[in-house]
Amino acid sequence: MNHLRTPRRLTLARIVVLASLVGFTTDAAAQSNRLPALGKLDSAIRSITATPGAPAQRVIIRFKPGAQPRVKQALQRHGGALLAEHASIDALTAMLSPEELEALANDDAVLSMSADAVVTGHQLLGNLLNTATGTLTSVVETTTSTVGAVTAGVTGVLDPATSTTGSEVSPAVLRQTLGLTGSWSGRGVGVAVIDSGLEMSSEFTGRVAAFYNFTGGQAMPASPSDEYGHGTHIAGTIAGSGALSQNSDYRGLAPRVTLTILKVLDGKGAGFTSDVVRAIDFAVANRAKFGIDIINLSLGHPIFEPAASDPLVLAVERASKAGIIVVTAAGNIGVNPQTGQTGYAGITSPGNAPSAITVGALKTLTTVSRRDDRIPDYSSAGPSWFDGFVKPDLIAPGHNIVAAAARKGYLYKNYPQLKSADPDYMRLSGTSMASAVTAGVVALMIEAHRTMMPNTAPLTPNTVKGSLQYTAFQVFNDYGVPYDVLREGAGALNGDGAIRVARNINTDAPLGTMWFTAPMLPFSTIAGEMVLWQQAVVWGDAVIWGNTLAVNRTAWGSSVVWGDSVVWGDSVVWGDSVVWGDSVVWGDSVVWGDSVVWGDSVVWGDAVIWGSSVTQ
Repeated sequence: MNHLRTPRRLTLARIVVLASLVGFTTDAAAQSNRLPALGKLDSAIRSITATPGAPAQRVIIRFKPGAQPRVKQALQRHGGALLAEHASIDALTAMLSPEELEALANDDAVLSMSADAVVTGHQLLGNLLNTATGTLTSVVETTTSTVGAVTAGVTGVLDPATSTTGSEVSPAVLRQTLGLTGSWSGRGVGVAVIDSGLEMSSEFTGRVAAFYNFTGGQAMPASPSDEYGHGTHIAGTIAGSGALSQNSDYRGLAPRVTLTILKVLDGKGAGFTSDVVRAIDFAVANRAKFGIDIINLSLGHPIFEPAASDPLVLAVERASKAGIIVVTAAGNIGVNPQTGQTGYAGITSPGNAPSAITVGALKTLTTVSRRDDRIPDYSSAGPSWFDGFVKPDLIAPGHNIVAAAARKGYLYKNYPQLKSADPDYMRLSGTSMASAVTAGVVALMIEAHRTMMPNTAPLTPNTVKGSLQYTAFQVFNDYGVPYDVLREGAGALNGDGAIRVARNINTDAPLGTMWFTAPMLPFSTIAGEMVLWQQAVVWGDAVIWGNTLAVNRTAWGSSVVWGDSVVWGDSVVWGDSVVWGDSVVWGDSVVWGDSVVWGDSVVWGDAVIWGSSVTQ
């Protein structure tokens, strides 16, 4: 179908973000001396330390390779408390006063200092920004403390997760919507779910390789538990057996997957960035031991710095380079909760990781047909803050998804409206669920490839992402207008197409040669309707049309970071301008260039201004 499209120049103009020094009112000479140190601080830390009398902060300190002993000595000299070490990304987490923080930042061995931000499983603008920035000022407990008391307000309003709008999407309808026939079940594939844990039941009997608790600075094996309930729903969406339902109808997408559960969120659904980094590192180190092929990260925090210094991003990129496929939620910051105005640049970290598969949400209703699918307003749109990457990478069903419930958990107890018709299950909505749905399909892709190509190299993270994007399809709004690439990425998840591509890729084919082992018609039939594949790949800040996936290229290797400069051939048109139709305007109020202006009241620079309120 490539002859139907003319290559278009779609390279995104990068956002120019000016470092904010507002709030520092010292004299000019002193200010000049502080500039190097301030430049190492992320926006959250700069904002907090600008407030007189700010208390000690949890900070992730990155340093030059080999400088760990020196930084630890400096930390001790300045009176900071060491909380955790992260050798994989040359970093450590410490508790520092603003004065200690600035003094350490002046050490030339220190590369950057990031807030050990609070991450949550439901990333909503109103509570998440407050939790991840302002609330950090009260996080002065030791490493053995939980964040429950600090984030008590986080789960007060969980819309969209707790929304009762629309009917539940049963697992059977979900499978049909994705074009899954039941031929594959995820046998032999391992998924690490980094979330709030798992409430053990017959849904997961015999398929939990390990359960480790990383909350409160721990890193130890434990009995499965999930005081919140988010992680159990994620695990059930991916790999529930359906044993608690009649005829196993409520089974997950890959019911024979082996799970490694890494608990990083507490009973209120919140945790620290440093604990997530430690869990990712654990998954990489124990990949062979527990058979981990995929990491699911249905959690996040607002982006406070470029991807190149973001600790969560660095951990994700390391996992991708190790060959683990990382699937993460885009975030639920697509709409202003006060005004209902939809917007852009709401992607959360680690969804800004270039090599991660970042997934937005799709509302599929209760029908199998894809004609009535829509993107819910809450689903975060791109581009990624600071870097201007096109995110999400794709969208997937994420609204009113039914999966196994943690009946002892916070969500189940406090939100009875979320219970399914079968009380052993519940429904949740958000990009968290969309991430889990995508992870389930990826497990089926891996199984299909291993079965059909048993003696070839495994699928790389880049190959899996490319396959998901290539087979995705266009989604239209209520007026029949296609969503733009910043809302849908390459398009909607197509399980049928992704598996067909995965089973036909000969990963041992020489570079520059065709690696499809059989011709494939670029469409899928769902609900008796032909759905055309997009046949596009969103590479960093460019959309590439054409038959790019049919040839084995260096771009698909694990050593290449998604979005890096590579030679694609005649099918790629690179450029310096953005051309989407006739203009670079979404609705009538978004302008790209050196800044983004959203309506009359929202300006994106180094601050996000919603109406009259400002959050930096």
